[in-house]
Amino acid sequence: MAKDKKGYLLWKKSIKVIPGGNGLLSKRPERYAGEYWPTYFEKALGINLFDLSGNKWKDFAQMGLGCAILGYNNAEVNRYVSKFINKGINTTLNCPEEYILAKKLVKLNSFAKYVKFSRTGGEAMAIAVRIARAKTSTTSLAFSGYHGWHDWYIASNLQNRNNLDEQLLPGLKTNGVPKELIKTAFPFKYNSLSSLKKVLKLNRNIKIIIIEGARKSLLKQEIVEYLNYLKKNKNFVIIVDEITSGLRTSCSGAFKKTKLNPNIVVYGKALGNGFAINAIVGDEIMDCAQDTFISSSFHTERVGFVAAIKTLEILERDKIWINLDLKGKFLLKGINKIAKKYDIKIQTNDFFPLPSYDFNYKDQNSAYHTFFIQEFLKKGYLTSGSIYLSSKHTKKEIEKYLFHFDKITFKLKKILEKNEDIKKYLKIPIIDTGFKRLT
Repeated sequence: MAKDKKGYLLWKKSIKVIPGGNGLLSKRPERYAGEYWPTYFEKALGINLFDLSGNKWKDFAQMGLGCAILGYNNAEVNRYVSKFINKGINTTLNCPEEYILAKKLVKLNSFAKYVKFSRTGGEAMAIAVRIARAKTSTTSLAFSGYHGWHDWYIASNLQNRNNLDEQLLPGLKTNGVPKELIKTAFPFKYNSLSSLKKVLKLNRNIKIIIIEGARKSLLKQEIVEYLNYLKKNKNFVIIVDEITSGLRTSCSGAFKKTKLNPNIVVYGKALGNGFAINAIVGDEIMDCAQDTFISSSFHTERVGFVAAIKTLEILERDKIWINLDLKGKFLLKGINKIAKKYDIKIQTNDFFPLPSYDFNYKDQNSAYHTFFIQEFLKKGYLTSGSIYLSSKHTKKEIEKYLFHFDKITFKLKKILEKNEDIKKYLKIPIIDTGFKRLT
Protein backbone atom coordinates (compact mmCIF):
# COMPACT_ATOMS: atom_id res chain seq x y z
CA MET A 1 0.00 0.00 0.00
CA ALA A 2 1.44 3.35 -1.06
CA LYS A 3 1.83 5.61 1.94
CA ASP A 4 2.53 9.33 2.05
CA LYS A 5 5.10 9.42 4.85
CA LYS A 6 5.86 13.11 4.31
CA GLY A 7 2.19 13.98 4.57
CA TYR A 8 1.65 11.96 7.72
CA LEU A 9 4.66 13.53 9.46
CA LEU A 10 3.39 16.99 8.51
CA TRP A 11 -0.06 16.14 9.90
CA LYS A 12 1.43 15.10 13.25
CA LYS A 13 3.18 18.47 13.39
CA SER A 14 0.09 20.35 12.25
CA ILE A 15 -2.20 19.13 15.04
CA LYS A 16 0.27 20.67 17.50
CA VAL A 17 -0.13 24.19 16.11
CA ILE A 18 -3.59 24.14 14.48
CA PRO A 19 -6.51 23.07 16.70
CA GLY A 20 -7.98 20.05 14.94
CA GLY A 21 -5.05 19.97 12.51
CA ASN A 22 -6.74 21.99 9.78
CA GLY A 23 -9.77 24.16 9.06
CA LEU A 24 -12.16 21.47 7.79
CA LEU A 25 -13.33 18.40 9.70
CA SER A 26 -14.00 16.47 6.49
CA LYS A 27 -10.32 16.58 5.51
CA ARG A 28 -9.01 14.97 8.67
CA PRO A 29 -7.25 11.68 7.80
CA GLU A 30 -8.90 9.98 10.79
CA ARG A 31 -12.16 10.09 8.85
CA TYR A 32 -10.66 7.83 6.17
CA ALA A 33 -7.54 5.79 6.83
CA GLY A 34 -5.42 7.56 9.42
CA GLU A 35 -1.71 7.54 8.61
CA TYR A 36 -2.39 5.62 5.38
CA TRP A 37 -4.48 8.45 3.99
CA PRO A 38 -2.50 10.96 1.84
CA THR A 39 -3.43 13.98 3.92
CA TYR A 40 -1.78 16.73 1.84
CA PHE A 41 -1.59 17.37 -1.88
CA GLU A 42 1.24 18.86 -3.91
CA LYS A 43 -0.76 19.36 -7.11
CA ALA A 44 -4.08 18.39 -8.65
CA LEU A 45 -5.43 17.96 -12.18
CA GLY A 46 -8.70 16.53 -13.43
CA ILE A 47 -9.55 13.78 -10.95
CA ASN A 48 -5.92 13.18 -10.03
CA LEU A 49 -4.17 14.24 -6.82
CA PHE A 50 -0.44 14.02 -6.15
CA ASP A 51 0.65 13.83 -2.51
CA LEU A 52 3.83 15.17 -0.88
CA SER A 53 5.67 11.89 -1.52
CA GLY A 54 4.86 11.93 -5.23
CA ASN A 55 2.11 9.30 -5.21
CA LYS A 56 -0.76 9.71 -7.67
CA TRP A 57 -4.35 9.15 -6.54
CA LYS A 58 -7.62 9.05 -8.45
CA ASP A 59 -10.27 10.93 -6.49
CA PHE A 60 -13.49 8.95 -6.23
CA ALA A 61 -14.20 10.52 -2.87
CA GLN A 62 -14.82 14.19 -2.15
CA MET A 63 -13.36 16.19 -5.07
CA GLY A 64 -12.66 19.11 -2.74
CA LEU A 65 -15.92 18.42 -0.86
CA GLY A 66 -17.85 18.95 -4.05
CA CYS A 67 -16.13 22.17 -5.08
CA ALA A 68 -14.38 20.83 -8.20
CA ILE A 69 -17.44 20.12 -10.34
CA LEU A 70 -15.36 20.83 -13.48
CA GLY A 71 -12.40 18.84 -12.19
CA TYR A 72 -9.34 20.02 -10.34
CA ASN A 73 -7.31 22.89 -11.76
CA ASN A 74 -9.67 23.51 -14.66
CA ALA A 75 -7.64 25.30 -17.32
CA GLU A 76 -10.49 27.38 -18.72
CA VAL A 77 -11.51 28.73 -15.32
CA ASN A 78 -7.89 29.31 -14.31
CA ARG A 79 -7.06 31.28 -17.46
CA TYR A 80 -10.07 33.50 -16.96
CA VAL A 81 -9.29 34.12 -13.30
CA SER A 82 -5.62 34.84 -14.05
CA LYS A 83 -6.56 37.73 -16.33
CA PHE A 84 -8.30 39.46 -13.44
CA ILE A 85 -5.67 38.62 -10.84
CA ASN A 86 -3.19 40.53 -12.96
CA LYS A 87 -5.49 43.55 -12.88
CA GLY A 88 -5.90 43.57 -9.08
CA ILE A 89 -8.28 41.70 -6.80
CA ASN A 90 -9.16 43.78 -3.73
CA THR A 91 -8.97 47.56 -3.82
CA THR A 92 -10.56 50.64 -2.27
CA LEU A 93 -13.12 50.50 -5.09
CA ASN A 94 -15.66 47.82 -5.98
CA CYS A 95 -15.16 45.39 -8.86
CA PRO A 96 -17.93 45.31 -11.50
CA GLU A 97 -17.97 41.50 -11.49
CA GLU A 98 -19.95 41.56 -8.23
CA TYR A 99 -22.85 43.17 -10.10
CA ILE A 100 -22.38 40.94 -13.17
CA LEU A 101 -22.56 37.76 -11.10
CA ALA A 102 -25.53 39.03 -9.10
CA LYS A 103 -27.48 39.79 -12.28
CA LYS A 104 -26.59 36.35 -13.64
CA LEU A 105 -27.88 34.59 -10.53
CA VAL A 106 -31.10 36.61 -10.54
CA LYS A 107 -31.63 35.67 -14.19
CA LEU A 108 -31.13 31.97 -13.35
CA ASN A 109 -33.70 32.18 -10.55
CA SER A 110 -37.03 33.57 -11.69
CA PHE A 111 -38.24 34.12 -8.10
CA ALA A 112 -35.20 36.21 -7.14
CA LYS A 113 -34.65 39.96 -6.91
CA TYR A 114 -31.50 40.34 -4.81
CA VAL A 115 -28.18 38.65 -4.09
CA LYS A 116 -25.60 38.88 -1.30
CA PHE A 117 -22.20 37.18 -1.37
CA SER A 118 -19.85 35.57 1.12
CA ARG A 119 -16.73 33.45 0.99
CA THR A 120 -17.78 30.40 3.05
CA GLY A 121 -20.86 28.22 3.19
CA GLY A 122 -21.41 28.43 6.93
CA GLU A 123 -21.20 32.21 6.74
CA ALA A 124 -23.64 32.28 3.82
CA MET A 125 -26.18 30.28 5.82
CA ALA A 126 -25.70 32.59 8.80
CA ILE A 127 -26.47 35.55 6.52
CA ALA A 128 -29.60 33.83 5.21
CA VAL A 129 -30.77 33.14 8.77
CA ARG A 130 -30.07 36.74 9.84
CA ILE A 131 -32.14 38.09 6.95
CA ALA A 132 -35.00 35.67 7.65
CA ARG A 133 -35.05 36.60 11.33
CA ALA A 134 -35.01 40.29 10.42
CA LYS A 135 -37.99 39.74 8.12
CA THR A 136 -40.09 37.64 10.52
CA SER A 137 -39.02 39.29 13.80
CA THR A 138 -38.83 35.76 15.21
CA THR A 139 -35.91 33.74 16.54
CA SER A 140 -37.15 30.17 16.34
CA LEU A 141 -36.61 28.11 13.21
CA ALA A 142 -36.90 24.51 12.00
CA PHE A 143 -34.25 22.88 9.84
CA SER A 144 -33.26 19.64 8.19
CA GLY A 145 -29.71 18.87 7.06
CA TYR A 146 -26.22 20.15 7.70
CA HIS A 147 -25.85 23.93 7.53
CA GLY A 148 -22.46 24.82 8.97
CA TRP A 149 -20.70 25.57 12.25
CA HIS A 150 -22.29 28.87 13.34
CA ASP A 151 -24.06 29.43 16.67
CA TRP A 152 -27.59 29.46 15.24
CA TYR A 153 -27.14 25.84 14.03
CA ILE A 154 -25.12 24.28 16.86
CA ALA A 155 -27.61 25.83 19.31
CA SER A 156 -29.91 22.93 18.48
CA ASN A 157 -27.72 20.70 20.66
CA LEU A 158 -28.22 22.98 23.67
CA GLN A 159 -31.64 21.45 24.18
CA ASN A 160 -30.51 17.90 23.43
CA ARG A 161 -26.85 17.10 22.78
CA ASN A 162 -27.91 14.48 20.22
CA ASN A 163 -30.24 16.71 18.19
CA LEU A 164 -27.77 17.04 15.31
CA ASP A 165 -26.59 13.42 15.25
CA GLU A 166 -29.02 12.43 12.48
CA GLN A 167 -28.49 15.58 10.42
CA LEU A 168 -24.99 14.61 9.22
CA LEU A 169 -22.31 14.93 11.90
CA PRO A 170 -22.76 13.26 15.30
CA GLY A 171 -21.11 14.48 18.48
CA LEU A 172 -21.08 18.22 17.78
CA LYS A 173 -20.41 20.05 21.03
CA THR A 174 -21.97 23.32 22.17
CA ASN A 175 -18.95 24.72 24.04
CA GLY A 176 -18.87 28.48 23.43
CA VAL A 177 -22.42 28.66 22.08
CA PRO A 178 -24.51 31.09 24.17
CA LYS A 179 -26.95 29.22 26.42
CA GLU A 180 -29.50 31.93 25.64
CA LEU A 181 -29.95 30.34 22.20
CA ILE A 182 -31.58 27.23 23.66
CA LYS A 183 -34.88 26.31 22.00
CA THR A 184 -34.27 28.48 18.95
CA ALA A 185 -33.32 25.81 16.36
CA PHE A 186 -35.36 22.63 15.98
CA PRO A 187 -34.34 19.75 13.69
CA PHE A 188 -36.68 17.52 11.72
CA LYS A 189 -35.95 14.44 9.63
CA TYR A 190 -35.20 15.01 5.98
CA ASN A 191 -38.13 14.17 3.72
CA SER A 192 -40.40 13.36 6.67
CA LEU A 193 -43.58 15.43 6.56
CA SER A 194 -44.77 13.99 9.87
CA SER A 195 -41.50 14.99 11.54
CA LEU A 196 -41.80 18.56 10.25
CA LYS A 197 -45.44 18.87 11.32
CA LYS A 198 -44.60 17.54 14.77
CA VAL A 199 -41.87 20.15 15.23
CA LEU A 200 -44.16 22.97 14.10
CA LYS A 201 -46.97 21.79 16.36
CA LEU A 202 -44.71 21.77 19.42
CA ASN A 203 -43.14 25.14 18.57
CA ARG A 204 -45.76 27.61 17.46
CA ASN A 205 -43.30 30.52 17.19
CA ILE A 206 -41.44 29.01 14.25
CA LYS A 207 -41.78 31.06 11.05
CA ILE A 208 -38.55 30.01 9.30
CA ILE A 209 -37.81 26.63 7.71
CA ILE A 210 -34.42 25.63 6.33
CA ILE A 211 -33.94 22.53 4.24
CA GLU A 212 -31.34 21.09 1.88
CA GLY A 213 -32.29 20.90 -1.77
CA ALA A 214 -31.25 17.24 -1.82
CA ARG A 215 -29.63 14.81 0.62
CA LYS A 216 -29.29 11.31 -0.83
CA SER A 217 -32.60 11.95 -2.58
CA LEU A 218 -34.66 14.82 -3.92
CA LEU A 219 -37.39 16.29 -1.75
CA LYS A 220 -40.65 14.33 -1.76
CA GLN A 221 -43.58 16.04 -3.41
CA GLU A 222 -45.63 16.06 -0.19
CA ILE A 223 -42.87 18.02 1.57
CA VAL A 224 -42.57 20.43 -1.34
CA GLU A 225 -46.32 21.08 -1.43
CA TYR A 226 -46.46 21.65 2.32
CA LEU A 227 -43.54 24.08 2.29
CA ASN A 228 -45.11 25.98 -0.60
CA TYR A 229 -48.36 26.13 1.36
CA LEU A 230 -46.62 27.48 4.49
CA LYS A 231 -44.91 30.17 2.48
CA LYS A 232 -47.99 31.27 0.56
CA ASN A 233 -50.65 31.00 3.27
CA LYS A 234 -48.83 31.25 6.62
CA ASN A 235 -46.07 33.76 5.79
CA PHE A 236 -43.26 31.33 6.52
CA VAL A 237 -39.79 32.10 5.17
CA ILE A 238 -38.39 29.10 3.31
CA ILE A 239 -34.60 28.84 2.89
CA VAL A 240 -33.08 26.16 0.66
CA ASP A 241 -29.47 25.19 1.29
CA GLU A 242 -28.09 24.24 -2.13
CA ILE A 243 -24.44 24.52 -1.07
CA THR A 244 -23.94 20.80 -1.72
CA SER A 245 -26.70 19.98 -4.21
CA GLY A 246 -26.79 23.21 -6.20
CA LEU A 247 -25.56 23.20 -9.82
CA ARG A 248 -25.65 19.39 -9.91
CA THR A 249 -29.17 19.18 -11.32
CA SER A 250 -29.31 22.50 -13.19
CA CYS A 251 -27.71 25.93 -13.08
CA SER A 252 -30.16 26.72 -10.30
CA GLY A 253 -30.45 23.68 -8.08
CA ALA A 254 -32.41 20.66 -6.92
CA PHE A 255 -35.24 22.86 -5.60
CA LYS A 256 -36.14 23.84 -9.15
CA LYS A 257 -36.51 20.21 -10.19
CA THR A 258 -39.01 19.59 -7.38
CA LYS A 259 -40.90 22.90 -7.99
CA LEU A 260 -40.26 24.21 -4.50
CA ASN A 261 -40.88 27.97 -4.19
CA PRO A 262 -38.36 29.32 -1.65
CA ASN A 263 -37.68 32.83 -0.44
CA ILE A 264 -33.93 32.29 -0.29
CA VAL A 265 -31.53 29.84 -1.95
CA VAL A 266 -27.90 29.55 -0.86
CA TYR A 267 -25.20 28.39 -3.28
CA GLY A 268 -21.58 27.44 -2.62
CA LYS A 269 -18.98 24.72 -3.20
CA ALA A 270 -19.23 24.13 -6.97
CA LEU A 271 -20.15 27.76 -7.73
CA GLY A 272 -16.51 28.77 -8.22
CA ASN A 273 -15.03 25.33 -9.03
CA GLY A 274 -12.82 25.57 -5.95
CA PHE A 275 -12.41 29.32 -5.72
CA ALA A 276 -14.05 30.76 -2.62
CA ILE A 277 -17.49 32.13 -3.44
CA ASN A 278 -20.98 31.65 -1.96
CA ALA A 279 -24.20 33.37 -2.90
CA ILE A 280 -27.41 34.11 -1.00
CA VAL A 281 -30.12 34.59 -3.62
CA GLY A 282 -33.59 35.70 -2.61
CA ASP A 283 -36.87 37.43 -3.30
CA GLU A 284 -38.01 40.79 -1.90
CA ILE A 285 -37.32 39.75 1.71
CA MET A 286 -33.62 40.13 0.90
CA ASP A 287 -34.16 43.88 1.13
CA CYS A 288 -34.08 43.32 4.92
CA ALA A 289 -30.32 42.93 4.54
CA GLN A 290 -30.22 46.73 4.51
CA ASP A 291 -31.78 46.85 7.97
CA THR A 292 -29.22 44.56 9.63
CA PHE A 293 -25.44 44.79 9.52
CA ILE A 294 -23.82 42.32 7.09
CA SER A 295 -20.39 43.43 5.87
CA SER A 296 -16.89 42.04 5.30
CA SER A 297 -13.77 43.08 3.36
CA PHE A 298 -13.56 39.78 1.50
CA HIS A 299 -17.21 39.82 0.50
CA THR A 300 -16.03 42.10 -2.32
CA GLU A 301 -12.87 40.26 -3.33
CA ARG A 302 -12.75 39.85 -7.10
CA VAL A 303 -11.45 36.31 -7.70
CA GLY A 304 -14.52 34.49 -6.42
CA PHE A 305 -16.85 36.53 -8.62
CA VAL A 306 -14.93 35.97 -11.84
CA ALA A 307 -14.44 32.26 -11.09
CA ALA A 308 -18.19 31.86 -10.59
CA ILE A 309 -18.99 33.78 -13.78
CA LYS A 310 -16.78 31.45 -15.83
CA THR A 311 -17.91 28.29 -14.00
CA LEU A 312 -21.58 29.10 -14.63
CA GLU A 313 -20.79 29.81 -18.27
CA ILE A 314 -19.20 26.37 -18.70
CA LEU A 315 -21.96 24.60 -16.78
CA GLU A 316 -24.63 26.18 -19.00
CA ARG A 317 -22.70 25.71 -22.22
CA ASP A 318 -21.88 22.04 -21.66
CA LYS A 319 -24.98 21.12 -19.64
CA ILE A 320 -22.69 19.47 -17.10
CA TRP A 321 -25.57 18.42 -14.83
CA ILE A 322 -27.00 16.11 -17.50
CA ASN A 323 -23.79 14.10 -17.68
CA LEU A 324 -23.42 14.06 -13.90
CA ASP A 325 -26.86 12.50 -13.64
CA LEU A 326 -26.08 9.87 -16.29
CA LYS A 327 -22.70 9.07 -14.76
CA GLY A 328 -24.22 8.71 -11.32
CA LYS A 329 -26.92 6.33 -12.59
CA PHE A 330 -24.27 4.27 -14.39
CA LEU A 331 -22.05 4.08 -11.32
CA LEU A 332 -24.86 3.13 -8.92
CA LYS A 333 -26.27 0.58 -11.37
CA GLY A 334 -22.83 -1.00 -11.43
CA ILE A 335 -22.55 -1.04 -7.63
CA ASN A 336 -26.01 -2.59 -7.26
CA LYS A 337 -25.19 -5.22 -9.87
CA ILE A 338 -21.99 -6.16 -8.05
CA ALA A 339 -23.75 -6.27 -4.68
CA LYS A 340 -26.39 -8.62 -6.10
CA LYS A 341 -23.74 -10.76 -7.78
CA TYR A 342 -21.99 -11.45 -4.46
CA ASP A 343 -25.07 -11.23 -2.22
CA ILE A 344 -23.64 -8.30 -0.25
CA LYS A 345 -26.15 -6.02 1.46
CA ILE A 346 -25.49 -2.58 0.00
CA GLN A 347 -28.03 0.21 -0.33
CA THR A 348 -27.58 3.12 -2.72
CA ASN A 349 -29.11 6.58 -2.91
CA ASP A 350 -31.12 8.04 -5.76
CA PHE A 351 -29.61 11.52 -5.99
CA PHE A 352 -27.51 10.52 -8.97
CA PRO A 353 -25.26 13.61 -9.38
CA LEU A 354 -23.85 12.79 -5.94
CA PRO A 355 -23.99 8.98 -5.77
CA SER A 356 -23.51 7.26 -2.44
CA TYR A 357 -23.77 3.79 -0.99
CA ASP A 358 -23.83 2.24 2.43
CA PHE A 359 -23.62 -1.24 3.86
CA ASN A 360 -26.57 -2.71 5.70
CA TYR A 361 -24.89 -4.67 8.46
CA LYS A 362 -25.73 -2.51 11.48
CA ASP A 363 -22.65 -2.21 13.72
CA GLN A 364 -20.30 -3.52 11.00
CA ASN A 365 -20.96 -0.79 8.45
CA SER A 366 -18.01 1.42 9.43
CA ALA A 367 -15.64 -1.56 9.42
CA TYR A 368 -16.73 -2.59 5.92
CA HIS A 369 -16.33 0.96 4.65
CA THR A 370 -12.85 1.00 6.16
CA PHE A 371 -12.02 -2.25 4.35
CA PHE A 372 -13.09 -0.74 1.03
CA ILE A 373 -11.08 2.45 1.64
CA GLN A 374 -8.02 0.33 2.49
CA GLU A 375 -8.31 -1.89 -0.57
CA PHE A 376 -8.95 1.02 -2.91
CA LEU A 377 -5.87 2.79 -1.55
CA LYS A 378 -3.83 -0.22 -2.67
CA LYS A 379 -5.07 0.44 -6.20
CA GLY A 380 -4.32 4.17 -6.08
CA TYR A 381 -7.87 5.41 -5.39
CA LEU A 382 -9.28 7.76 -2.80
CA THR A 383 -12.83 6.70 -2.08
CA SER A 384 -15.63 7.03 0.44
CA GLY A 385 -19.29 6.18 0.80
CA SER A 386 -20.25 9.26 -1.22
CA ILE A 387 -18.66 10.25 -4.51
CA TYR A 388 -18.71 13.84 -5.74
CA LEU A 389 -18.71 13.32 -9.48
CA SER A 390 -17.19 15.93 -11.78
CA SER A 391 -17.07 16.53 -15.51
CA LYS A 392 -13.67 14.80 -15.52
CA HIS A 393 -15.02 11.48 -14.23
CA THR A 394 -15.31 9.80 -17.62
CA LYS A 395 -17.26 6.61 -18.27
CA LYS A 396 -13.95 4.83 -18.78
CA GLU A 397 -12.71 5.96 -15.35
CA ILE A 398 -15.98 4.89 -13.73
CA GLU A 399 -15.68 1.47 -15.39
CA LYS A 400 -12.17 1.09 -13.94
CA TYR A 401 -13.50 2.05 -10.52
CA LEU A 402 -16.28 -0.53 -10.80
CA PHE A 403 -13.76 -3.19 -11.86
CA HIS A 404 -11.89 -2.67 -8.57
CA PHE A 405 -15.18 -2.42 -6.66
CA ASP A 406 -16.06 -5.87 -7.97
CA LYS A 407 -12.73 -7.39 -6.87
CA ILE A 408 -12.96 -5.84 -3.40
CA THR A 409 -16.57 -6.93 -2.95
CA PHE A 410 -15.53 -10.48 -3.84
CA LYS A 411 -12.87 -10.34 -1.11
CA LEU A 412 -15.49 -9.19 1.38
CA LYS A 413 -17.79 -12.04 0.33
CA LYS A 414 -15.05 -14.59 1.03
CA ILE A 415 -14.43 -13.09 4.48
CA LEU A 416 -18.14 -13.26 5.32
CA GLU A 417 -18.39 -16.83 4.05
CA LYS A 418 -15.63 -17.82 6.45
CA ASN A 419 -17.49 -15.99 9.22
CA GLU A 420 -14.27 -14.17 10.08
CA ASP A 421 -13.91 -10.86 11.86
CA ILE A 422 -13.26 -8.10 9.31
CA LYS A 423 -10.85 -6.47 11.77
CA LYS A 424 -8.43 -9.30 11.08
CA TYR A 425 -8.02 -7.90 7.56
CA LEU A 426 -7.70 -4.23 8.50
CA LYS A 427 -4.32 -2.57 8.70
CA ILE A 428 -5.89 0.81 9.32
CA PRO A 429 -8.15 2.06 12.14
CA ILE A 430 -11.89 1.90 11.60
CA ILE A 431 -13.09 5.22 10.23
CA ASP A 432 -14.49 7.79 12.65
CA THR A 433 -17.00 10.10 10.96
CA GLY A 434 -17.97 12.00 14.09
CA PHE A 435 -16.49 15.07 15.73
CA LYS A 436 -13.86 14.64 18.40
CA ARG A 437 -10.94 16.48 19.89
CA LEU A 438 -7.49 15.71 18.43
CA THR A 439 -4.40 15.74 20.63
